[in-house]
Amino acid sequence: MTSVTTDISLPADWRDFWALTKPRVMSLVVFTALCGLLAAPGSIHPILGFTAILCIAVGAGASAALNQWYEADIDAKMKRTANRPLPAGRMDRESAFQFGIGLSAFSVGVMGVAVNWLSAGILAFSIFFYAVVYTIWLKRSTPQNIVIGGAAGAFPPVIGWAAVTGDVTLLPVLLFALIFLWTPPHFWSLALYVKPDYAAAGVPMMPVTAGQKSTRNQIFFYSWIMAASALAPWALGMTGLIYGIPAMLLTLVFLALAFSVWRNPAMETSAMKPEKRLFGWSILYLFLMFALLAVDRMVLA
Repeated sequence: MTSVTTDISLPADWRDFWALTKPRVMSLVVFTALCGLLAAPGSIHPILGFTAILCIAVGAGASAALNQWYEADIDAKMKRTANRPLPAGRMDRESAFQFGIGLSAFSVGVMGVAVNWLSAGILAFSIFFYAVVYTIWLKRSTPQNIVIGGAAGAFPPVIGWAAVTGDVTLLPVLLFALIFLWTPPHFWSLALYVKPDYAAAGVPMMPVTAGQKSTRNQIFFYSWIMAASALAPWALGMTGLIYGIPAMLLTLVFLALAFSVWRNPAMETSAMKPEKRLFGWSILYLFLMFALLAVDRMVLA
């Protein structure tokens, strides 16, 4: 890995450390974890529930900080990431690394002592998976990086569930599958219209290595598998109509947008409106699906 040559010209402040945690990504992680916690049978003391969600948020921030520590050289070559604290020269890599390790130890330790060690163990594995398996191993070595690496972002609802129940059953596994299968169409729709950035940085994202047509085919393919996983909780009787009917309608919209991407022959970023619509909708889709599931499970309980 080449090192970043930007001189450190400004001292990092709290905003730079906050930016290391990727707060916009963290918000989705926290929300899916909260929904997993609310959907779980049984109850958890509000203080312990808050502690569990806080630990998941801190763990997600730790993963993001370690990701930016390792990828500072890549971030410096891409327009959308060039202003992050490390490539912009506002922070040194050692500070980012220590920050990420410190957050990791804090989140896992507090989760284990205050909540339970199963949820702490899954949290620790999710941090390891994102920081080491995805960031260090997969991202620079294979165009399937986001497919396999997507598992890291699929753990939060499982951790939330385990925080309440102390176990993992079929429903949290289905929630894991939903996020895991949602990640490729979500991320590749973004990768299509930021392809020049990834090409300049030498990252083997699918549009760079396999081309745009192949990427669109895979987006459409994964969208159908994701649709099946999204409706599985209803089909298996784990949720009721509060989740089932809206989930079906929201998923049909997702498939329609994925179909538009599949049919789009555009090679230029300026003509990739379907890809931008799918990316934007995919974020809202996941928020709505998990909100519906949490409400449905609480009503059924």
